[in-house]
Amino acid sequence: MPDRKLTTRPLRLWLASHPRWKVVRGRLRREFEFPDFRRAFGFMTSVALVAEAMDHHPDWSNAYGRVVIELVSHDVGGLTSR
Repeated sequence: MPDRKLTTRPLRLWLASHPRWKVVRGRLRREFEFPDFRRAFGFMTSVALVAEAMDHHPDWSNAYGRVVIELVSHDVGGLTSR
């Protein structure tokens, strides 16, 4: 059974328990700060391995010690429990 878009209530509950994540333009978004590029890139490498195993690939950017991750389930055009 394919994933379905989250409705407002489950999404609000999830956000309440994950206060550093926000919904921006229909995507889950979080910014991470690291002391330097090496640590930021190491974090991205770790996340990439987990994301690949889940078949869920983030949209992200990196500038020195800052990593921005945005998540959306492209196949359903929105946020899912995945």
